[in-house]
Amino acid sequence: MGVRVSTAAVPDGEKAAYLGGAVSRTLVPLELHPLGGRPFDGQLVSHRLGHVRVSTLEADAARFSRTAALIARAPRSEPQVGVGVQVSGRAVLRQDGRRAEVPAGGLVLYDTARPYAFDYPERFRTHLFHLPRRLLGVPEQDLRQASATAVGPADGCGPVLLPFLDGLAASAHSYPAPVGDRLAGSLADLLSALIAQLTLDRTAEEPDTPNAQLVRGVRRYIDRHLGDPGLAPERIAQAHHISVRYLHRLFEGEGVTVGKLIQQRRLEACARELARRGGTAPTVSAVAQRWGFVNPAHFSRAFRAAYGVPPREWRAGHGPGADVTG
Repeated sequence: MGVRVSTAAVPDGEKAAYLGGAVSRTLVPLELHPLGGRPFDGQLVSHRLGHVRVSTLEADAARFSRTAALIARAPRSEPQVGVGVQVSGRAVLRQDGRRAEVPAGGLVLYDTARPYAFDYPERFRTHLFHLPRRLLGVPEQDLRQASATAVGPADGCGPVLLPFLDGLAASAHSYPAPVGDRLAGSLADLLSALIAQLTLDRTAEEPDTPNAQLVRGVRRYIDRHLGDPGLAPERIAQAHHISVRYLHRLFEGEGVTVGKLIQQRRLEACARELARRGGTAPTVSAVAQRWGFVNPAHFSRAFRAAYGVPPREWRAGHGPGADVTG
């Protein structure tokens, strides 16, 4: 069921609060402050496409702020990744100390778990896509590096991603659930690729060290071999021609051990696949084995410790039709 909200019939003095409340209920809690002197006007259209919330927002000049106080009021809310595609007007996004100016035809990525603010200095129209962060399967540090970076129609993944997003926004209301679920999965994959590219681009701009290069290489190696049950620190060290002791020393500054990183990435992959497939095949055991877990009991314990529910309950609660995006 879609959401359609307009301020056309709302008294002038209540329009901003009315639209701000609708955006907060449909997407995430935000504060809306009009930037122009004239009476404010706006509208919101929103639909759910599998795990993705697809919205189109049009309004007069305004600032939309997601403050630390708003985030703290709902500490258990599932973190969302958002993408804003600017159709008309300009947008300026601030997050993590960075500022991204997005012209019409461009996009920008943001994380709803951390404060951000969108400034629209003139009347604008934008498409907004929100989906659970867990579906992307990317490290949080990569998402931090990729957020608040403008991407134009000719930049990196822009030529592929922007037409896809435009088409999705125009037709999200028309897809049956099975098709919507698959399109949502495709969007998650494309956004993962975008984050990987933006992370590499930003890393290339920063001073590099041999240790940093080696850590990135180890992370890539782990992600490529998650399905191998024999993936272990000894094999990783051998593949990179270093000692196991040195490998562990490299990751002391990463805040996670190599063994924990392997398990974390495997669990993320399983959670992502189970959530996308819902109640359909393959079985939970087959998904676990595909991502390197050989002991079903160990997998179930590890999954419950990480996500708070057993894997079968996760699949049932995040399958098609489940309300996970808010």
